[in-house]
Amino acid sequence: MNDKLKLIPTDLLAEYRQQVGFDLQDRFDSLKDADISTDTFSFYTSVSAITSSRIEGEQMEVDSYLKHKMLNLGYQPDLVQKPNDLYNAYQFAQKNELNSSNLFKAHQMITAHLLPENKQGVLRSGNMVVMEHQTGRIQFEAAPGQQVKALFESLADDIESLKKQNLSYPEVFYFASFIHLVFVNIHPFEDGNGRAARLLEKWFIAEKLGPQAWFIQSELNYYNNVNAYYKNLNRLGLLYEQLDYTKALPFLLMLVEGVGL
Repeated sequence: MNDKLKLIPTDLLAEYRQQVGFDLQDRFDSLKDADISTDTFSFYTSVSAITSSRIEGEQMEVDSYLKHKMLNLGYQPDLVQKPNDLYNAYQFAQKNELNSSNLFKAHQMITAHLLPENKQGVLRSGNMVVMEHQTGRIQFEAAPGQQVKALFESLADDIESLKKQNLSYPEVFYFASFIHLVFVNIHPFEDGNGRAARLLEKWFIAEKLGPQAWFIQSELNYYNNVNAYYKNLNRLGLLYEQLDYTKALPFLLMLVEGVGL
């Protein structure tokens, strides 16, 4: 890496390269859209939206949501509104460059039925304790409110720096996973951070490697292995200022498991 990154560490990159399969590029290059996708229905975007929503405790079943999107079946609004908001954010990301302005717009879409309007696409200023949606237990204490703006801007600077660098396939996936992880630990918004982080991860890969990134079933892999997902997030520690990123490798490796599912 020629450019010094502000928040994302590179210490684990050599070990990560050793553990990522040599076939990563082949698996990525073989990704294609599902045959049942149409001009008005994206199978993989639907799966991404509903499984990412399910991780956050949304009640709608995956199969029911796919029927809703594919066949236009009606369901109660409280079941479909938030997954549909996330679906819209994915569609927005697929058509727009990854930058801070567009990330704020995507967050507005994600939280259209989750937060009051004055909190949508707005950085938080208060402190926050993050709870696991599956258990209700405290997961960790996020970055202090007074540091959020500076940390968010530093992460945005790292992303811009990485966008300009020539990265190998393993490096792209390494940094995408770390962007996800650092974003979650900052927890820059009042809510919708997990959903935004998983979208951001895939958005970065698409910026670097092209639109096939949107066919990666990373959210489905996280959902199918949600206990490991939270366990690997928790490995780093409970307090933001004491997080140990040398323990991040198990989390980083989860993303590549979703390539070619």
